[in-house]
Amino acid sequence: MTLSFMDPLLALELAYWQETSLKVLLGLAAALGLTGAVVYLYLFKFVSFMQSRLGPMEAGPYGSLQLLAEVGKWLQKEDITPSRADKLVFGIAPAVVLTSTFLIFVVIPAGPNAVIADLATGIYYVLAVSSLSVIGILMAGWASANKYALIGGLRAAGQLIAYELPMVLAVVGVVITVGSLNLQDIVAAQASGEIFGWDGIGNPFVITQFIGFMIFLIAVQAELTQTPFDMPIAESELVAGYHVEYTGIRFLVYFISEFATAVAFAAVASTLFLGGWAVPESWGISRDAMHWVGPVVISTKAVILVGVVFWVRFTFPRFREDQLQKLAWKGLIPLALANIAVTAALKVAF
Repeated sequence: MTLSFMDPLLALELAYWQETSLKVLLGLAAALGLTGAVVYLYLFKFVSFMQSRLGPMEAGPYGSLQLLAEVGKWLQKEDITPSRADKLVFGIAPAVVLTSTFLIFVVIPAGPNAVIADLATGIYYVLAVSSLSVIGILMAGWASANKYALIGGLRAAGQLIAYELPMVLAVVGVVITVGSLNLQDIVAAQASGEIFGWDGIGNPFVITQFIGFMIFLIAVQAELTQTPFDMPIAESELVAGYHVEYTGIRFLVYFISEFATAVAFAAVASTLFLGGWAVPESWGISRDAMHWVGPVVISTKAVILVGVVFWVRFTFPRFREDQLQKLAWKGLIPLALANIAVTAALKVAF
């Protein structure tokens, strides 16, 4: 019988709620660990080197503890609620956004058994829960009783709704190819696949679904409201957008949510287009070994894709609002529909 890293724990005959709680805690630890890693690696160092500076160097070796210092600083700041704000909605909004982010991690597999919930409709679930962040952003914009926050919230809602559609359509090509919505099935199809009879690298869908991959990454950039899609938080126009009135720990929640969402979407893209946690079966790595290798593989792929997101963020200029909407409705959506049509035709023919 094959053993996974969870089997010694399951051998203790844990109750269902105990087993689930343990998986959730491990998932949260992995999500927060990766989020902290990309913040330090890209926001503190990568961007600094792009701008010919060193970045933070004082807190820990090479500034490695800077993130902990930042968290400590924000936890000590006064948590202010505007006098005219809707206090209940204002307070709940950050939690809605953060919850939407962490729910994505529930179905992302990091190994043969390393998944919190292996749902048959996994990718459908991911696309559904990721859209909940729109509600939290609208709540923040409206409840702040600030015109800049409201404008930022409305901009964000219009942008996220526009780019969710091409994101969904970009995934359809992969679903048609595999014939399943389950993320483990999508990973297995890429690991066991072949390209013109050659199985040296399996069949990563980034090759056959390259158009879908590019559309998905562009939509992710827009979903994160990062440059060149940062109209909802345009500093020169809206100060800080929908979270302009947030301070202290609630602002920290928005900060964590932004980078955790980047990691989550990068992990989803890695699963859909880059083979996820698996390596090609032709490499001969046993399933037992993949219980330990898998988390490293998908984490590496996700971190690399987050690096692409940050490179775009600090390289390209901001779109105008009309350019942003035109790209989604007149560019990405027709292209995604064409990709679906071609994929379906090839699926039927071959």
